[in-house]
Amino acid sequence: MNNNKKGHPNEGSPKVFSGHDHKPPAVTGQCAEVFELVQSHGSMLSLVLTADYAIPEAAARIHDLRAQGFNIVTTILPKVEFRGRIRRNVARYSLGVPHWPAPGFLIAGTKRQAGYMLPDASLLAGLLILAVAALLLIGGAP
Repeated sequence: MNNNKKGHPNEGSPKVFSGHDHKPPAVTGQCAEVFELVQSHGSMLSLVLTADYAIPEAAARIHDLRAQGFNIVTTILPKVEFRGRIRRNVARYSLGVPHWPAPGFLIAGTKRQAGYMLPDASLLAGLLILAVAALLLIGGAP
């Protein structure tokens, strides 16, 4: 006899957490290093992660941490002086509050994810129009 009860598709699954007893996933390798650095410093520049901590793909590690549900906020700084030179459009990473809002970190009904906003269709359409106009202006189209 089959005693399987039909209910919520994730019922009994390890993905289902009760209120306060869930914990963030264990992170290892460079992801763990990046998370600990951002957590201990409050925020970190991508340049510092790369130059001082030998993490060449800092943005990829941030992406991996977000995919695990960590709330990492990226702020693009238009101008930063780093080692005596001006650098433009530098990412600064910090932890949002709470730092691990998962499960359900993709808020139902919106496209907002922790520290990250997906572009909507009107923005993409506007960018496409601008790209076509730019091509026409520089003679890229016949």
